[in-house]
Amino acid sequence: MPEKITHCPLCQHEKSNLFDRRKFRGQTVENRLCANCGLVFQSPRMTAAELEAFYTHEYRQVYQGDEGPTPKDLFVQNGRADSLLAFLAAQKITPRRYLDIGASSGILVQRFAEHFDCAAEGIEPGEAYRAYAQKNGLTMYADLQDVNEKGFDLISMAHVLEHIPDPVAYLASLRGEVLTPLGVILIEVPNLYAHDSFEIAHMTSFSAHTLREVLKQAGYEVIALKKHGQPRSKLLWLYLTVLARPTPLPAGEGQGVRAERSISLKRRIGMLWRRVLAKLLPQQTWIPVK
Repeated sequence: MPEKITHCPLCQHEKSNLFDRRKFRGQTVENRLCANCGLVFQSPRMTAAELEAFYTHEYRQVYQGDEGPTPKDLFVQNGRADSLLAFLAAQKITPRRYLDIGASSGILVQRFAEHFDCAAEGIEPGEAYRAYAQKNGLTMYADLQDVNEKGFDLISMAHVLEHIPDPVAYLASLRGEVLTPLGVILIEVPNLYAHDSFEIAHMTSFSAHTLREVLKQAGYEVIALKKHGQPRSKLLWLYLTVLARPTPLPAGEGQGVRAERSISLKRRIGMLWRRVLAKLLPQQTWIPVK
């Protein structure tokens, strides 16, 4: 049965309003807007047990019609790896132990291991994708609990955080149990103000503001944040990429949530601008997938 979310995942406020309702691959998806802080989150949504089964057996089939990696997906993953490597290089990050959560086919794990000459591992719940990565000699696990030795100085979550039911608690647990005190976390999510965002698997739709607030509540400080469209667009800010590190204070201590306003207006303007650019400059707005 679908689970109704009664409290905002960010600020725990009880009141929310319907923000968007649509069909996604034949399923109704509803997103709500927190009346207090402005976070957009899906409700009702799949339960924890349903989500686990979905990602293990159904996710790839629903999204791309195939359990294993497709040429289109591999093309996008390679482009994303280029973008994330460039972002980290600009911040002069040189990890020794690296973990990619939601590692998919393992392209990011392999590229980071080669570029930084570091120990690299990945978490991928999808059986076909995990097997694909393991055949390429990569160390991959089905679940974070399967990783015996923690203490990574770089963790990445590329297009993963939007799938997590409780992003604050999840990030706080990584900070306390998996990431070293001097480590950093690299996150990329769809941008609410440019990306379609509202998919059956997306529990939260982030703006730059709410992404910062989620990280703050989980006990992190942002080092760098970039809005961009790579590898899918030269003009649209489809994605938010952020690098953050743990703060000395416990998660959430003395850190009130700053509210964001005019979310509906920003969304409408962003999606209108996207349509205008697609009409005027289609080849730059959408990079062809090879």
